[in-house]
Amino acid sequence: MNENVYNQIKEIKKYALDNKIPIMVDRGIDFLTRFIVDHQVENILEVGTAIGYSSIMMALSSPNVKITTIERDQERYMEAVKNIKKMGLEDRITLIFNDALDVEVDGTFDLIFLDAAKGQNIRFFEKFEKNLTEHGTIITDNMDFHGLVNQEEESMSRNLRGLIRKIKEYQEFLENNENYDVKFLTTGDGIAVAHRK
Repeated sequence: MNENVYNQIKEIKKYALDNKIPIMVDRGIDFLTRFIVDHQVENILEVGTAIGYSSIMMALSSPNVKITTIERDQERYMEAVKNIKKMGLEDRITLIFNDALDVEVDGTFDLIFLDAAKGQNIRFFEKFEKNLTEHGTIITDNMDFHGLVNQEEESMSRNLRGLIRKIKEYQEFLENNENYDVKFLTTGDGIAVAHRK
């Protein structure tokens, strides 16, 4: 990664930190980009663009990668458009401004990356798996949710408890899904890798 690119990535990460926008932690993004290279992934659908950080990192991992990414928050979407343009990646990253549950996406993808509203993961999975190639993979971030998934729920707010329960339900949904080989990794903030059998 050349110095200019490195500095721009640093700026994006700083913006995320300053504005409390959740982006993938370093170890998670390292896993994701390595996975793309190791499995020669070329087409990616990302649910949850935020400010474009993970899209950009995935695109930088290989010149063959094309990404379609969906974001429903207007401010974040606009920031993502700006960041992707700044990196000169607008020919490889297609942004869709909409709620992912209202979007119909054409085409198939080797990899679907779920990193949006955690409580909707089952719905995202069921909606977009028709867009997955025959031996494709669905990767989901934040399965540990900052280490809270395995903590006592008593001390949590009602909203947080509800969210943690949804993440656990999604975990169960994956474990019981006979069409996929599923691995849960402790890397980063917890990653689920569901590979279509």
